[in-house]
Amino acid sequence: MDRRQGKNREVCENEPAKKMKHSRPESGEMPSVCLLLTEAKRNVNLLFSEYTDVFRGRAAEDAELVRELEDTIAEVRCLESHLKEKKEHLRQSLAIISDKLG
Repeated sequence: MDRRQGKNREVCENEPAKKMKHSRPESGEMPSVCLLLTEAKRNVNLLFSEYTDVFRGRAAEDAELVRELEDTIAEVRCLESHLKEKKEHLRQSLAIISDKLG
């Protein structure tokens, strides 16, 4: 913009009628604001969708880890029970041997 256009613009903006016109949004500005808001809303919804997908994936991974942990715990309990049976059997065997020796 050259100086003449800048001066003309300043003069025009200082006139009372022009000030009234600029104080409210022009109809040409509204669609751009609406478009910006619509775009922002779309971006926010896209982010929420991405976060939902990430959390859903993490929840699935967590559920799988919980299943694996439960399987491991069940296996450990089974081994513990088996070892307790072996311990009791060994104790009985040692008691029998002790009785025979004593």
